[in-house]
Amino acid sequence: MKETLFGKKQAELVEIAVQQGLPAFNGRQITEWLYKKGMSSFDGMSSLSKKTRELLNQNFDIGLKLPLTVHESADGTKKYLFPAGEGLSIESAYIPDRERATLCISTQVGCRMGCRFCMTARQGLQGQLTCGEILNQYQSLPERETVTNIVYMGMGEPFDNLENVVNSLEILTADWGYGMSPRRITVSTIGLVPEMKEFLEKSKCHLAISLHSPFETERRDLMPAANKYPIRDILEVIRDFDFGLQRRISFEYIMFRGLNDTPRHVNELARILHGIKCRINLIRFHPIPGTPLESSDDRTMQSFQQALKDKGIITTIRASRGRDIAAACGMLSTTVPAEKKRSCSQ
Repeated sequence: MKETLFGKKQAELVEIAVQQGLPAFNGRQITEWLYKKGMSSFDGMSSLSKKTRELLNQNFDIGLKLPLTVHESADGTKKYLFPAGEGLSIESAYIPDRERATLCISTQVGCRMGCRFCMTARQGLQGQLTCGEILNQYQSLPERETVTNIVYMGMGEPFDNLENVVNSLEILTADWGYGMSPRRITVSTIGLVPEMKEFLEKSKCHLAISLHSPFETERRDLMPAANKYPIRDILEVIRDFDFGLQRRISFEYIMFRGLNDTPRHVNELARILHGIKCRINLIRFHPIPGTPLESSDDRTMQSFQQALKDKGIITTIRASRGRDIAAACGMLSTTVPAEKKRSCSQ
């Protein structure tokens, strides 16, 4: 198989050019064609000589892959299915909202964190996305030019695929890449502590922590992977790190009826987060098959929000988007291989 070039950093592309007997500046030209100009074929890279383009066609693929299917929600959200690896696929969600448009991208085929409230977790981990496959969800999105924000909140635990995630963030934000502001990108994690430290050091993008309960026993029951990294260890890293004025830390909090939506939880959240400049995003639970969990009702969520605000914590209720096409939080899953899904949609 030919080596793919999309998803490689500029230094890597320069090295490849030199290895092929080409001048280093050809590597920089290829970088510009891939990321700044969005070129999907070597033949279209007009600043390269014909001989160079022929050499590239013989030895390499660009590696871009168009979405296999799209489903559109009544609220305008679109869910795209992208191929990933041999016979596998992942889902991404495009969420337009007035002058803002957010792309929710995946980092793994499935997930091994085992969260009880997530359809991706039911799938188990089937594969890691390469850096190119992560970025392909952005580059090959039909609405790419309208995207204002990117969230790494789709399928998978981003820090369980840290190297490819960090490389993709570098390409998105580098001057030689897409040149996107890191303030427009948020990466979500359940809190893999060593990887979280490395992310904070290597990237300037925002961080979101999946919290869901301030009590260790409840959180571990909801998120088995939390047994390895308790809340206190996660918060210790956050307290020790200088986020500066522009970088944001937020906590994701899915609300479950009678489980984590009481005044006791408000008080404990205020206690453990004291002194941390952050926001809490309250999220409705979107039911999945075979779980007894239920979402808190709107009145409870609003009361919970106000109680946290009264304690000085910025708190928002995230709007549910794309639920009718299974694109809302916790609903993404590709248990059917990509080729089979494509044939079913035709």
